Amino acid sequence: MSMHWLPKNNKCHRRCCKRGRKMELLGIDHICIAIRNLNETRRKYEEDLGLKPFVVYEAPEEKIKVVRYYVGGVAIELIEPTDEDSEVAKFLRKKGEGVYLISYRVNDVEKALEELRQKGIKTIDQKPRFLMGNRYAFIHHPKELGGVLTEILDGEFKP
Repeated sequence: MSMHWLPKNNKCHRRCCKRGRKMELLGIDHICIAIRNLNETRRKYEEDLGLKPFVVYEAPEEKIKVVRYYVGGVAIELIEPTDEDSEVAKFLRKKGEGVYLISYRVNDVEKALEELRQKGIKTIDQKPRFLMGNRYAFIHHPKELGGVLTEILDGEFKP
């Protein structure tokens, strides 16, 4: 299913359509919520909402601790910074707790990045990053899409 990922009145959308290409998004993979206290928030998600954790892990490359839940096929990740200099810690200081990132699944991260560059779209990452066997890339700065970091990834999540 092809989707436009920006409103039709957005300059990027007009540029993409003008060139006859559309980013193919396969769906939302996960939504990251930046929090200050993983254990406290996790308890509320599990006791109050009845969610069961799929996996709990630490990502040293991103300087975060993570609890991942699934709701209706979409993962919700609670992320707590492990370093005060991390991007998540900076986000928490500036904006407080809340939605930090939305990750969209694509067929091929490298091809998607190349397509975006051909459209004249400047991406945060020029090549894919790797975490736990998964390829992903940050593509839009939060200032460009409603204050939320945008990520694309391919493959299946492998904790």
